[in-house]
Amino acid sequence: MAKNSLKAQYAGIMAESSRQKTLDRHVAQLLRCRRCSRMKSTPVSGGAIVSDVMIIGQAPGPREPVLQRPFAHTAGKTLFRWFEEFCGMNEAAVRSKIYFAAVCRCFPGKNSGGTDRVPAPDEIRNCSSWMDNEIEILQPRLVIPVGRLAIMQFIECVKLDKVIGRRFRVERAGHRFDMIPLPHPSGASPWHKISPGKELLRRALKLIARHSAVAGKAAGKSGMIAEIG
Repeated sequence: MAKNSLKAQYAGIMAESSRQKTLDRHVAQLLRCRRCSRMKSTPVSGGAIVSDVMIIGQAPGPREPVLQRPFAHTAGKTLFRWFEEFCGMNEAAVRSKIYFAAVCRCFPGKNSGGTDRVPAPDEIRNCSSWMDNEIEILQPRLVIPVGRLAIMQFIECVKLDKVIGRRFRVERAGHRFDMIPLPHPSGASPWHKISPGKELLRRALKLIARHSAVAGKAAGKSGMIAEIG
């Protein structure tokens, strides 16, 4: 029994090492991507973090390319405050234990009204293979899309109040996983600050905190923890 256990442990270590190398190559290729000529920056990455949890944003803002990390400004402060309050994970813990992806990896620039431009359909298509590859490599147990554009890459989202506060079982890139969407933490939208958004946000964050993939990270353990609810 002990010999079999050691073999299984060794196989697990080798598989993790192989996954890390594959993800390292993927991120290196991603950073060299120049598919979309209208984008105003080069790709932003949160690093090759091997994780069974993925956070999917919309696209970097103007500060992220300069600071070279996703959710680096005001929206990020709100997002990480949510995780600290409900999951017991501060920003450093979230960045080191969760893989960050996005619908588009470059800053799209500003629109005529001065707000961040929403990526165009062709830009979303151009960038979609990066996310598909990441799902194939990481085989996540939980994906957390942040904001309507990110949510719509997995399910229909006509209204946030129909999807926030719920857990979905979805499939992408040939892999099935849980998905718990969040509203975008941008200060531009008051949705998550007023009813029913405020209550639905709390419900969603509690679902995330109780999910076994996140609970294990918050507890600082690599083993499985029984999922509640």
